[in-house]
Amino acid sequence: MKALGRIAVPVLTAAILLTAGASTARSQVDLPILDSIEVVGNQRIESSRVVLQAGIPIGQSIGFRDLQRAITRLYALGEFDDISISQATIGDREVLRIELVERPIVSGWSVEGVERLSMRSVRGRVTLSSGSAYDAAAANHSKARIDSLYRNEGYYQSGVNVVRQPQNDGTVRILFEVDEGSRVAISEIIIEGNDHFSDSEISGTLATGVEGFLWFKKGEYDDDKLEIDLRERLPAFYASHGFVDFQAIADTLIINESTGKGTLIVWVSEGEQYHVGTFEVVGNRQYSVDQIERYYPFRTQATGFLGLGGTQSGQPVYDQAKWQEATSEVAALYRNTGYLRAQVLPMTTRRRTEDGTNLVDLRWQIFEGTPSVVNRINIVGNNVTHEDVIRRAILMVPGDVYREEALIQSYQRISNLNFFNQPLPMPQMTPATEQGDLVDVTFEVEERNTGNFNFGASVGQGTGLGGFLGVEQPNLFGRGKTISFQWQFGTNVSDFNISYTDPAIRGSLVSGSFSLHNTRLRFTVGDLGRIRTRGGRMQIGFPLFGSNFTRVFLNYTLEQSDFDDESAISTVFTCNNCILSSLGFSVLRDTRIDLPFATGGAMHRFDIAQAGGPVGGSGNFRRATFEGRWYAPLARLGGSDPTANPLKFVLGFTAKTGFVWGDPGPHFRQLFSMGGTQFGIPLRGYDEFSITPQGFDAAARGFQANNVDSFGQSYFAMTGEIGLRFSQAFYFSTFLDAGNVWSTPARFNPTHLFRGSGLGLNVLSPLGPIGIDYAYAFDRLDLDGNHAPGWKFHFRLGNIF
Repeated sequence: MKALGRIAVPVLTAAILLTAGASTARSQVDLPILDSIEVVGNQRIESSRVVLQAGIPIGQSIGFRDLQRAITRLYALGEFDDISISQATIGDREVLRIELVERPIVSGWSVEGVERLSMRSVRGRVTLSSGSAYDAAAANHSKARIDSLYRNEGYYQSGVNVVRQPQNDGTVRILFEVDEGSRVAISEIIIEGNDHFSDSEISGTLATGVEGFLWFKKGEYDDDKLEIDLRERLPAFYASHGFVDFQAIADTLIINESTGKGTLIVWVSEGEQYHVGTFEVVGNRQYSVDQIERYYPFRTQATGFLGLGGTQSGQPVYDQAKWQEATSEVAALYRNTGYLRAQVLPMTTRRRTEDGTNLVDLRWQIFEGTPSVVNRINIVGNNVTHEDVIRRAILMVPGDVYREEALIQSYQRISNLNFFNQPLPMPQMTPATEQGDLVDVTFEVEERNTGNFNFGASVGQGTGLGGFLGVEQPNLFGRGKTISFQWQFGTNVSDFNISYTDPAIRGSLVSGSFSLHNTRLRFTVGDLGRIRTRGGRMQIGFPLFGSNFTRVFLNYTLEQSDFDDESAISTVFTCNNCILSSLGFSVLRDTRIDLPFATGGAMHRFDIAQAGGPVGGSGNFRRATFEGRWYAPLARLGGSDPTANPLKFVLGFTAKTGFVWGDPGPHFRQLFSMGGTQFGIPLRGYDEFSITPQGFDAAARGFQANNVDSFGQSYFAMTGEIGLRFSQAFYFSTFLDAGNVWSTPARFNPTHLFRGSGLGLNVLSPLGPIGIDYAYAFDRLDLDGNHAPGWKFHFRLGNIF
C-alpha cells in the first residue's frame, strides 16, 4: 500500500506552497485522483452533509486550494472543534479521510456570584444559546462582556471564570462564575488646570469622594456619579464664582490592580472670571422697576456692624445660579398675579473694560401678556365625597385672577382632607380661549375608604392590660362630617366617648361639634383613688375675618364628677356630684401640610376659659393655654414632583404653655400634670405624674399621682425634632423634650426644665394608632435624691394615642 499517511492540512499546504514558489506558472499541484472520501469522528452530523459541505470533487485531480476551501466550509458550520484531512492509497484506490472532533451541544447555561449588580443586566451580556453547539469563542466573548460591565460600574478587581460541566447525555452545561471583588476605592483626586481653587476645594463640591477613615467614606468609584459631577456640579461651582466659561476637558482613572485603589485625574479649563456690570429691566408694565429690582440678587449691600459703616465696594462676582433663581422668582411673581403667559428672559452680555475687567451686563426682558382669569373649576373622580366639601378647601373661585400660590395651597388643603388616595395628581390648567385670558382648572381625586372599625388589646404604662373598641367615619355621607365612637376598658381606666363634628353647618362657614363622655380612672399606688366623670362639650366655630386658615371658637363644657369616698382625695375635696361648668374662647390658625405627619407650615392655638363663678358649678378659676407647632422641610428623597411620594426629612419645633388663676376647687384635674406619654403634658423619658411643682417625684410609678400637689397651675414644655416621614401612616423621629410645672403662675420659670431625648416611631395601623418612644431622661433622680439618668420605653396602642 502506498500512502501519504495522516498529513495535517497546514503541513500539506506548506509543501505545496514551496512547490508553487519554484514554478509560479502552475496555480495548482496535482494530486492523485480521489476514488472516495471517508468521514470519521462524526456522531451528530451525517457524513453525507460533511462531504457535501466540503465540496471536494471525486474522480478529478485536486490541489491545496480545494483543501483550504473544504476546511473553511466545514468550520463555517460551527459544529466542530477540530478538522484534519489526510490521504491514503488502499490497493488501487485513492481515499481522502476527513477526521472531525464535534462540539458538544449546550444544554443550558447559568451565572453565579452576582450580588452587587442586577442579575438581569449580567445575564444580558451572555451570547450563548441553549440547544446549539458550544462555541468557546462565544463563551470568551460573553466573559469579556461581563468583565466590561463590571469595570464600567467601578469593579476593576472582578473576574469571570467559564466552567464546562459535561452531562451524562453527552451535552455540556456552561457556568459563568463571577467574582465581583470590591469597587475600586478612590484614594486621591487630582485636578489639572486649576489656578483659582485648590484640589480640595474642587473635590469638596463633588459627590465622588476619596476613601476616608470613617466607615461611610468608602470612596467607591461610580461612573454615573462622576458624569453628573463633571457635567453639572463642577460647572455649577465655577459658575457661582463667575467662571461661566468653565469646561471639564477630560478625566481618567488610574487603577492599581493589586490594591484596588484608584487615582482620579480631572483636566479642567477654568476660563476667566466675570463680575456683574450693568442691570436693567425692560418690558414691564404691571410692576415698576423698583418692585422688580427687589428680586435682583446683586444689589449693593451695606457692610460693617449691623449694616453700618458703608456699602459694599467693587463689583460683585457674577453668580449664574443666583441669577437663574432670581429670574424664576420674578416669573413666579407674574404667575401668582395671573400672568400665566408672561415670559421673563434673562439676557446676559459679556464685555471687557479698558482695565481688563470682565463684566456681564444683565437684563430682564419681560413679555407680560394679559392676565388670566379662572373660568371654571372642575372636580373629577369624587364618587362619594360631595363636591361642595372639596370646593370648601379650594382657595379660588371662577372670576378670580389666577394665582399660582392659591392653586398650590388648594392642592395641599384637598390632600389634608385625607379622603383621597395620596399623592393627588397635580391640578390641570387648560386655556378656555385662544388668547389664554381664561383658564379652566381641574382637580382630580381618587376616593379611598375613610371609615374604620378597630378593636383589640391596649397596653400602656398606668392603664394596664385592657381592650378597646372604636368606630370612626370622618366623611359621613360624603359630607365631610365626622362621627366617632370609642370605648376603652382596662384595669385602671374605662373611657366611653362619642362625638360628632360638622365642618359646615347647612353648607355655611360655621362649624360645630358635640361630644359626650363617661370616664372612670383609678390611680394606683398613690392616694387619689377612683374618679368618675360624666359630661359633654359643645363648640361652634367661625372663620376670622373670612380667613381660610384662622378660626375662632366658642365652647361650653358641662361635667359631673364623683370621688371615691375611701380615697385620700376625699379628705381634701368633697365632691359628690360636683359640677364643672366652663365657657371658653379659642383661636386657631393652621397652615400645616402633609397631615397627619406635617412636613411644613405652622399651627398656633390659644384657648381661654372661665369655669365656675359667674357660669355656675364648683370653683371659680380661669384657664389659658397656648400651643405653637412649626415645621420646615429639610430634604426629600424620591423626586421633586409634587405628585411623587418621596421620603421627607423635616425639622419640627413645638412649644406649649398654660396658666390657671383662681380657685379650681375640686377640679384639680383642670390643673397641669407632666410626665410619660398618656396623661397630662407628655415628657418622654419620665414616668406619668413624675414631674411635680416640688420637682421630680422618684416614687411616681406607672399610673400614679401621690397627691393633688402633683398638679400645678402653670407649665411650659417644648420639643425639637428631626423627623423622617415615610408616608401618611409611618413617621420616625429623633427628639429633644424639655418641660416643667409650677404651683402658681407667679412661680413660672422656663429656665428650669427637665430634659429628655430619644427616638420615636408613630404608625397608623388598622388596629388604631401605635406610638413607640425610647427616651433618655437627663434629670431623673433616685429615691435618695441622687442623680440617676436613664432610659425609659413608652408604648401606646389604642385610642389614647
